[in-house]
Amino acid sequence: MEKAESTIAQMRKGVLEMCVLAAISGKESYASDILVTLKQSQLIVVEGTLYPILTRLKNEGFLSYRWEESTSGPPRKYYAITPAGAAFLSELRLGWEELYSAVNKIFSKEIESEPSN
Repeated sequence: MEKAESTIAQMRKGVLEMCVLAAISGKESYASDILVTLKQSQLIVVEGTLYPILTRLKNEGFLSYRWEESTSGPPRKYYAITPAGAAFLSELRLGWEELYSAVNKIFSKEIESEPSN
């Protein structure tokens, strides 16, 4: 269904920034490493989507980067999460867990119905 695909795409975009931070949080990462991590989790992202997110997160102080020479081409930019980025990721994760829990309650009909006035 075309409408469902569009809505699902929007939901993925909404959590992509959090997932990029999470992918980098364990270790310094090159852009292609981040793409592989996202792909392994069934989040298919292209470079044209990833680079603006990385730039935005870097400009906001949530990521830093360093250049490393490569034996197989141009220098590579490796990204690392900053302390501010780790704190931001922690807040996003808490918000995600609250949202995930609320949505699951709705789908499992665990919410008690409130009396209407």
